[in-house]
Amino acid sequence: MRKVSFAEFGGPDVLRLLDAEEPHAGPGRIRIAVRAAGVNPVDWRIREGQKLSAHPIELPSGVGLDAAGVVDEVGEGVEGVEVGDHVFGEGSDTYAEFAVMSAWARMPEGLSFEEAAGYPSVVETALRIIREVGVEPGQTLLVSGASGGVGSAVLQIARDRGIAVIATGGAANQDYLRGLGAVATTYGEGWVERVRGLGRVDAALDLAGSGVIRELVELTGDPLKVISIADLGAPDLGVRFSGAAGSVPDALAEAADLIARGRLHIPIEKSYRLTEAAAAQIDSRAGHTRGRRVIVI
Repeated sequence: MRKVSFAEFGGPDVLRLLDAEEPHAGPGRIRIAVRAAGVNPVDWRIREGQKLSAHPIELPSGVGLDAAGVVDEVGEGVEGVEVGDHVFGEGSDTYAEFAVMSAWARMPEGLSFEEAAGYPSVVETALRIIREVGVEPGQTLLVSGASGGVGSAVLQIARDRGIAVIATGGAANQDYLRGLGAVATTYGEGWVERVRGLGRVDAALDLAGSGVIRELVELTGDPLKVISIADLGAPDLGVRFSGAAGSVPDALAEAADLIARGRLHIPIEKSYRLTEAAAAQIDSRAGHTRGRRVIVI
C-alpha cells in the first residue's frame, strides 16, 4: 500500500510517499480502507519534532490521526461494526491507503467520506476545551482564531448549548463567523478594545497561538478561565495548554448526533491527493483556514 512517512524531524520536505506493508487490526481495533484523511496542526507539529506528550512517536513514523473509510478488518473483541460499514474516527498513520482505527463511529447519513474525515479530532478538541474552560449556558466565550476547524466546531457547539461567543478572525472571515452564530471582530491592532466594546468575557480559548495569552487573561480576569491548544508557552503565564484527548468514542457519538440534527457542519476548504501531503501541511501551518483540509485517497 502507499503511505506517507518521515524518517527524521524537519520541514515538509522530510515527508515521503512510500510502499509499505499493510497494517492489520489487533484486538479492540478495526482496519479501514481509507477514503479520506483529516489534516490537523498536530500532524506538522509532530513532523517538526515538537514535544507533544500526548503523541510520543518513534522514527520512522507515519502521519495522520483522522480518517473516514470502509471497514475491511475487525479485530478480536470488537462488536457493533462489520466489514463494509462506513465509519469515521481516529487511528494512526492515516495518510495511507489502509489504517488501523482505535476509535470510530458510523458515518451519519448523507455525509461524504471527505466531509467525515474533517470531524474527529476537531470535534473532540472542541468538546474538551469547552468543558475544561468551564463556560456555562448564558455566559460569553471569547474564541481567538475562530475560523479554522476547531473554531468552527466550538462556535456551533456553543450555540447549541446556549453559550454566547465573541470570535476573532481575519477580515475575510467575518461573515463566516457570524454565520456560525458568533459576534465577530477582527484581530490586529486594537482588537482588545474592540472585544471589550462587545461586552463581558467569562472565558476564552486560544486556537491560533498568535501570542495573545496575556490579553486573554486580561479580558477574562483569570488565567484559569483561559485554555490554549496552540501556544506551548501558555503555562508560563498560568494558562493551561490542552493537548491530551478525552473520550474519543464519546466525542464521535456526540459529533454524529450534532451532524444528524443539523447543528454541526464544518466545510472543507481544500482537498489534496496523497502525493500532496507536504502541500497540505504547508497550508495547514500557514493558518487562515476556513473549516477543514483533507487528503482524499
